[in-house]
Amino acid sequence: MTEQKTVRIALAGGGAFGAKHAAALRRIEGVELVAAVSSRLESARKFAAEQGIDRAAANLDEVLAMDDVDAVILATPTQLHAAQTLACLEAGKHVQTEIPLADSLADAEACLAAQRRTGLVAMVGHTRRFNPSHQWVRRRITAGEYRIQQLDVQTYFFRRTNLNALGQARSWTDHLLWHHAAHTVDLFAHQTGSPIVQANAIQGPIHPELGIAMDMSIQLRAENGAICTLSLSFNNDGPLGTFFRYIGDTGTYLARYDDLYTGKDEPIDVSGVDVSMDGIELQDREFVAAIREGREPNASIAQVLPCYRTLAQLEQQLRAVAP
Repeated sequence: MTEQKTVRIALAGGGAFGAKHAAALRRIEGVELVAAVSSRLESARKFAAEQGIDRAAANLDEVLAMDDVDAVILATPTQLHAAQTLACLEAGKHVQTEIPLADSLADAEACLAAQRRTGLVAMVGHTRRFNPSHQWVRRRITAGEYRIQQLDVQTYFFRRTNLNALGQARSWTDHLLWHHAAHTVDLFAHQTGSPIVQANAIQGPIHPELGIAMDMSIQLRAENGAICTLSLSFNNDGPLGTFFRYIGDTGTYLARYDDLYTGKDEPIDVSGVDVSMDGIELQDREFVAAIREGREPNASIAQVLPCYRTLAQLEQQLRAVAP
């Protein structure tokens, strides 16, 4: 049996998702977390100590200069993703960037060009591709047993102040379109296996302090005729998260993160779909496997770029009707 090569990974970002990746990577054999990066050295050291990582750094360049770093996972603010992805690739490091890859199409395309130029593994954290609930539905689709007619999605949070998933103050502003809609836009095209050919969006008022729309509605149509209706809100004071209703020719399914139900709310056991029920762990496993095998990963930059083209089109629509 061939011994697995140890993949040495640096983790940038000491927030809620950085901690999720750190926990996931500890469950993957042959992975070593060798460095932690945060915006301040003090916070980087604190995060490294919490996660059992030996080295801490206050800037990404310091980590990119380390010879014993094979790859970087970026769980940093959205506005940094594209530039940091480019820096990793130019430094010869494989990179996984948390969703979204960028907040503009030009930046996303620049990242794809860099990946093609370097030939390195570069993937994006489009976690819905990996969640066991969505994998279960996809297997029915690829087996020819199910065809999506409509995907109805609700993405709801309560964020009238600038807080992260842990309730801590953020130094940057989240975005319904370029972040939260990206999950569903990509998933819809991925699950239908058909490109998006029509996309429409409307949005509510811009928040006077945060400078973003707090409510948004998006409609999509795939080339094969399937449609998607997506409602997003930062104003929802109720159950939080994203809820998916697959309406198809042979059944209706409700996906609530890692849980799956029939249209009659009967639970479906998805525990045997993959080696874990944690979508973050499964995407990290794919990243590591692609590095070891020298192949393109699921959710590579090339695969998810059509999502960002659609988001740019929707942004143009919203700007055209802005007061």
